[in-house]
Amino acid sequence: MQYPSDVEAADALNKAYTQLRAEIGKVIIGQDEVVKFVLISIFSNGHCLLVGVPGLAKTLLVQTVAQVLDLDFKRIQFTPDLMPSDIIGSEILGEDRNFKFIHGPVFSNIILADEINRTPPKTQAALLEAMQEKAVTAAGVTHQLSKPFFVLATQNPIEQEGTYPLPEAQLDRFMFNVSLDYPSFAEELLVVKNTTGGNKTEVKHILNAEQITYFQQLVRNIPVTDNVLEYAVKLVAKTRPNGEFAAPQVKRLLNWGAGPRASQYLILGAKCHAVLNGKYSPDIEDVQAIAKPILRHRIVRSYHAEADGLSTDDIIAGLF
Repeated sequence: MQYPSDVEAADALNKAYTQLRAEIGKVIIGQDEVVKFVLISIFSNGHCLLVGVPGLAKTLLVQTVAQVLDLDFKRIQFTPDLMPSDIIGSEILGEDRNFKFIHGPVFSNIILADEINRTPPKTQAALLEAMQEKAVTAAGVTHQLSKPFFVLATQNPIEQEGTYPLPEAQLDRFMFNVSLDYPSFAEELLVVKNTTGGNKTEVKHILNAEQITYFQQLVRNIPVTDNVLEYAVKLVAKTRPNGEFAAPQVKRLLNWGAGPRASQYLILGAKCHAVLNGKYSPDIEDVQAIAKPILRHRIVRSYHAEADGLSTDDIIAGLF
C-alpha cells in the first residue's frame, strides 16, 4: 500500500478516520472523546487504559473498533487466580514426545484486558512486558506478537476492595488514561432504544492490519516545528516539582511529575491529532488537546492538592 506523497497519505488517513467514526457511531452512542483517543492511540502505536464504572460499553467499544479495523480481537477477563501462562501461553508435551508452545490469547491484534487491577502483579507484569516488547518469552524462546498490537485495559474506579492497583511504572506504559463518564439523558435514551429491540447493527470493515501499520509509520514521519517540540517538553517539565520550570503552585500540589515517555507521547499524539483534523503538522492546540489523558496517570498529587479538592485534570489545565 503506497501513496504518491505523504500529503495524500495524510488525506487518506483523515478520510478513513471520518469513516471509522461514522461506523463506530452506529453501535456506540456518544463517547466521542473516548472513541477519538482510542483511535489516536492505535494510529500512534500506543496502548490505552479506560477507567469507568461498569456498564458504560467499554467491551462493546473495543469489539466494535476491532470489527471496523478488521483485526483479530481477544478478551481476557482478569481475575485474582489468573496466571501469566493463561495470557502468554504455555509449553505442552505433544504426541510426538516433543514440547510445543501453545499460543495464549495475547497473540492477537487487539487485546481487551478487562479489569486489569483484579489480578496480582505477576500476571499484570506478563501482559505489560508483552505491551512493551511486542514479544513474549516462554521456555527461553522469544515469540513475536502480531502487528499491529494494541492493548486496551479497563479499570473500575469504584470497587477497590480485593484489587491490585497498577504501579506508576506500569501505568506509564499506557499512552492514554481515558475517563469514561455516564451518557447524557438523550444518549442513554437512544442506547436503551437501540439495544432492547430486535435489530442488530452490522458495521463495515474500513481498514486492515497492513493499512494500519502503514498509517502508524506515516504518523511518525509527520514534521514538527521546534516551538511545538519545546512546548510539549516544557509542559512535561512543568509537572516535576523539583524541576527548573516548576511553578510554586506545582511544588505545592504535586509529589511526582511525568517522565520523558510523556513528552514522546505528547508529540506522537499531537502529530496524529493534527492529521485526523485535516492538518499536516501539529501546533500547540494539538498538544493541549491530548495532554490530559497523557499526563493524568503520570503525575502524583500531594496531600495539599487532595485537601484542596483539586483533581489531576485541574492541575494539568493550570499548566497550559
